Amino acid sequence: MDDLSRLHNCTKVFIQRDFSEGTQVRFQNKLPPELEGKIERAAFEYTMSQLNAMFEDAEKLSSRTYCESCLACMTAYLSYLCMDTYYEKCLKKISRFTQEQNNTVYVPRGLMVIDPVERGLRVVEICILNEPNR
Repeated sequence: MDDLSRLHNCTKVFIQRDFSEGTQVRFQNKLPPELEGKIERAAFEYTMSQLNAMFEDAEKLSSRTYCESCLACMTAYLSYLCMDTYYEKCLKKISRFTQEQNNTVYVPRGLMVIDPVERGLRVVEICILNEPNR
């Protein structure tokens, strides 16, 4: 069975967004009961806190993002064809972090974290690879 069909036929656990501090992208860091005994609480909380910190950094207003926006306006947004925005660079960093966590922490434990961007930043999906979909 290939990896893609394994992902479609696995039990999925969803980590919901945390709106307690506003509408910025932030995920709950409480270990769901479905993952108890499958991963250490500290490892899970580290992953979620790092993701939350990276999204916070991506959404932070700074002189850099201000200049990017001004340049975009002055070039009728054509500058976005030539360069990645800071937000896009942060999303790539998040994708690399998710892949690294999968390789070192999650896959060895029979789990796989799906990049939140692939789920529209609505949830963090974790697949339990060795359990068939119920």
